[in-house]
Amino acid sequence: MPAISGHRRQRAREREREPDRMVAAARAYGAAGWPCVPGSPAGTDRACSCDRMGCPAPGEHPLSAGWARLASVDADVIDGLWAKRPDANVILPTGRVFDVFDVPAAAGALALAALDASGVASGPVAAIAAERYLFFVATRGAPVDEDEWWSSSLDCSPETVTETPGMRWHCRDSYVVAPPSLLPYGREVAWVRAPDGRGLPDPLRLLAVLSDACEDPGLSAGR
Repeated sequence: MPAISGHRRQRAREREREPDRMVAAARAYGAAGWPCVPGSPAGTDRACSCDRMGCPAPGEHPLSAGWARLASVDADVIDGLWAKRPDANVILPTGRVFDVFDVPAAAGALALAALDASGVASGPVAAIAAERYLFFVATRGAPVDEDEWWSSSLDCSPETVTETPGMRWHCRDSYVVAPPSLLPYGREVAWVRAPDGRGLPDPLRLLAVLSDACEDPGLSAGR
């Protein structure tokens, strides 16, 4: 049998530690007051837990259809959930503590640069591989004016949001996959800017910047 390269040995060791890494991350989210729930098994290359044929976002869905009820911040509950599936990814429900703006990675990087230049804090930002950026913002909950928001699950078509192509606003009844989750084919979810305990930014302030970034003609080829 050919010798395993140093890189492959290191990756194998990392894979062995990943279950502990997932539940540790889930505990940390819970301690911060962010409810979480197990998602599809970490890094699986097989069908997603949603059981959809040709799921467009494998590994980014909750394990259980009852995810909204199961999500918790309690350490004992979290330990119990991950004890049943220690290799599960981490899913964070939105519209409770925070909302999430989900945009193409190129638009997200452009928006971050614009926010930095203007001195506006971005708040926590995660990246789904090199594909999407997730901007965590203060939740608006359920505004009286339903036209002010749209809730979108991860398998929706962003093209349906004609006003802002490529953007999804995850609020109530939605969720996002969170770091350090692992996706098929070696893709990962990681923090670009990790939570630092400070308050989350106002969503409408970031929305204007993100909308401009998504509509930038220079990014149209990447949509």
